[in-house]
Amino acid sequence: MSETDQTNVSGGIKVSDLFVRSLEAEGVERIFGVPGEENADMMMSLMDSSIEFVLCRHEQAAAFMADAYGRLTGKAGVCLATLGPGATNLVTGIADANMDRAPVVAIIGQASSDRLHKESHQNMDSLEMFRPISKWAQTIRNGASTPEVVRKAFKLAQIEKPGAAVIELPEDIAKHRVTDPGQLSTYKARRPGADYKSVAAAVEAIAAAKHPIILAGNGAVRKRAAKQLRRLARKTGIGVINTFMGKGAVSLDDPHCLFTMGLQGRDHASSIMEQADTIIAVGYDLVEYAPQFWNTGAAKTIVHIDFTTSEVDSAYDVSVGVVGDIADALWQINEALNTRFHGKLPLFDIAGRAEIRKMIVDDLHAEAADESFPMKPQRAVTDIRAALGPADIVLSDVGAHKMWVSRYYNCIEPNTCLISNGFCSMGFALPGAIGAKYAHPDSKVVAVCGDAGFLMNVQDLETAVRKKVAFVCVIWVDGEYGLIKWKQQNQFDGKHSDLAFENPDFELLARAFGMWGRTLTGPGQFGAALEEALAQDGPALIAVPIDYAENRKLTERLGDLVCPI
Repeated sequence: MSETDQTNVSGGIKVSDLFVRSLEAEGVERIFGVPGEENADMMMSLMDSSIEFVLCRHEQAAAFMADAYGRLTGKAGVCLATLGPGATNLVTGIADANMDRAPVVAIIGQASSDRLHKESHQNMDSLEMFRPISKWAQTIRNGASTPEVVRKAFKLAQIEKPGAAVIELPEDIAKHRVTDPGQLSTYKARRPGADYKSVAAAVEAIAAAKHPIILAGNGAVRKRAAKQLRRLARKTGIGVINTFMGKGAVSLDDPHCLFTMGLQGRDHASSIMEQADTIIAVGYDLVEYAPQFWNTGAAKTIVHIDFTTSEVDSAYDVSVGVVGDIADALWQINEALNTRFHGKLPLFDIAGRAEIRKMIVDDLHAEAADESFPMKPQRAVTDIRAALGPADIVLSDVGAHKMWVSRYYNCIEPNTCLISNGFCSMGFALPGAIGAKYAHPDSKVVAVCGDAGFLMNVQDLETAVRKKVAFVCVIWVDGEYGLIKWKQQNQFDGKHSDLAFENPDFELLARAFGMWGRTLTGPGQFGAALEEALAQDGPALIAVPIDYAENRKLTERLGDLVCPI
């Protein structure tokens, strides 16, 4: 008798029911997905559970919803698809979650195990496809092992650095009955603290610095790290530059905040980084913005503070590595500074950064009241920031608008601006906003999309309307792949390939979905439209014609565009 046959006992519990019980034990509240024939048993089991199934219109959108949900809650977002094309449609969203450090568990169906060894309908090795873009991918071969597989998937997805895990459940295994093995404990293991010698070395490096800068990355806005990072900035008097994904690690109104790095080669933040002799990198992932762009010559002292050891890169030659829970590592460094420099803190005078900070603030506000139409990107971002509170959430899709959001939209609280910048996936923001609203129903949520990225997952506006998910999708309209045009113009003396396309009537499109929509037709309309859109009890859409002539002007003013797409 085979291992599989041994699990198919009379009586006991059905494997799909056991699977759902295991999800409930993990605290799963909802699953985003598109089911198919091969996971019909799973769907029947979900109907009798406490878990909400959010029926989506495309599997990629379901993965992006789980991505944003996981990133905002710290608990694994869950998405579901069937075998074959259902599984392949998940790929972009799963890769995005994995590279952007969002905890996600994907559940995929599979053909019956008795035909997996041969050519058969929709049969493919899905797990081999997912392994390069996930932390772990596993099929359930023995139904009794279901609690172990589910527990391991969630554990791996959620431990630092978080990412994606994939569970495959073959159709016949889901139908089997097994002796109920019970559920495993879902205790949360404490992350290890940093080694005291590395903490001491970090303090020595900080004390020896002449022109230090703190670089706050993606990890700085997770696991309470931002609180301790803010303490470190105040205690030392060191300014903080954040990556696109580290926004809010220090509040925009804090004198230590020196805003965002990653857009232009000669932007203010890049100039500050060039002058720095010591970089205290907190939760910085190299996928966010390659160190070669801010560490030319690789001559700086780098203090690496992160959950894991540093990547090997010739431009990121770490002098001190402080590995462990980031919040704990920063707390230890703060306490060590208190002990060693009692009565002498801060070590540096942040007032020395006041002039460059004022220069940046003045730059960011220069076009804040511009009344031209189509709108300048700077004014559009300013109006969005003015309409939202400290805990409200903005999600940026990928395109030229992402460059403007990244530079001009700054945050008061951590994890309130989600930007896909590890994998840089177009189509992220619209479904991501649905996941964000499920994660934080009391926060206002705005998705900023280009007209290209918006149409890549437009179908899930129906999901938002049906489920009454209230968020605002702001579409920046220019009728082109604007970021590609921008990059081509910079590289080829103003020339670019054919990148233009036609758009639908966005206001009419919104009405077709049964939702509120508005296309701006003149200056001064955006603020009032945003206020009305945010008051809706379901999704809303605003199409904003944007003057992307500002792209080249920014390049001419600040230098070459070097940010990855």
